[in-house]
Amino acid sequence: MSTCTAAQAAPRSHWAGAVAAALVMAVGMGFGRFAFTGLYPQMVQEGVLSVHDGTLAASANYAGYLLGALLAARLAPAQARRWAIHSVLMSVLCLAALALLHQPWMVVVVRGVAGVFSALSMIAASLWLLQHRARPEQAALLYAGVGVGIVLSAELLAVGEAYALPSPALWAGLAAAALLLGGLGLLGLDPAPAAPAPASDVHGQRHFALGAWALIALYGLAGYGYIITATYLPLLVKGLLGPLNPIHLWALFGLGAVPACYLWQRLHLRLGTHRALRLNLLVQALGVVLPVLLPNAAGYLGSALLVGATFTGTVTIALPAAKRVAHTFKANLLAAMTAAYGLGQILGPLAASALFNLTGGFSLALASAALALVAGALFTLQPSHVHRSPRP
Repeated sequence: MSTCTAAQAAPRSHWAGAVAAALVMAVGMGFGRFAFTGLYPQMVQEGVLSVHDGTLAASANYAGYLLGALLAARLAPAQARRWAIHSVLMSVLCLAALALLHQPWMVVVVRGVAGVFSALSMIAASLWLLQHRARPEQAALLYAGVGVGIVLSAELLAVGEAYALPSPALWAGLAAAALLLGGLGLLGLDPAPAAPAPASDVHGQRHFALGAWALIALYGLAGYGYIITATYLPLLVKGLLGPLNPIHLWALFGLGAVPACYLWQRLHLRLGTHRALRLNLLVQALGVVLPVLLPNAAGYLGSALLVGATFTGTVTIALPAAKRVAHTFKANLLAAMTAAYGLGQILGPLAASALFNLTGGFSLALASAALALVAGALFTLQPSHVHRSPRP
């Protein structure tokens, strides 16, 4: 039976579980992690943060993400639900804290803590659905939650900004919305493991596995490759869209991520891990460098669409692919990949800040990010070997 057929045959309760896990992802990632990108320009405009402070806050968040991934290195699938609960509650508390704490160093600290629980939400939701509930065919719905969270948080910010609300009120509104979404998600996380769906031979027979270390390396490069766009896009585009609020461009970034998860899952099934990841990373590189090639509104719009439509695709391909070779890696491979991704994300804003100080612009930083994605694509050119399941 093909993966698509198995997905169609899955009981509604299984799909309800995928939706619940996607809501956890929406809160921990879309709100807890990426809402800062949308609010960052306003906080700079209000004088709460400088551009340098914002870079420190972003880097602290990515350092926290790395720490969270390391803490989850030995997280077992049976523990995933409990840590998903912790990650949602702490993500909401961090959003609420930013409504009250206005000193730059406090913002940096809170963003660091938020990063820890963003990583835990990513790993816990993935472990719960892909391994504890044994539903890898639902990965696209799971990771679409990131894009849904970005869209909802961005449009909530746009409504608040239309009413001239200050950033503390906007953070409070985000916390309330995240509490509602997260509560709904947590109610759907069944603590009991489920019987696995019928196995598919799509990957095991027609395609080759990508090795654990290659996945870790290219995933780390992907983290560096997308994060400069994901951190600075609304700030970069300010003034280029006329009367249109730049936050809508950030919403477009998230909107592109939602259907993209399904597209890249289908391409993964059709092309295999090597070719699907290669195509994903190369298209993403084009999106990252597009504002350098076309430094106008069209270039930034194209960048938002292309990067938004590929960065969650990388996750949708790479993390289910990791499940196939997890037995070859001593630690939790999902956590190791997330840690590499986090390291790339720490280096991205730091490199962007240094290159901005050197050149007075972000063109060189975006070019370096595109090169990192191309380098990641090269890891998919490694000699293939047939994947064999371990002996019982």
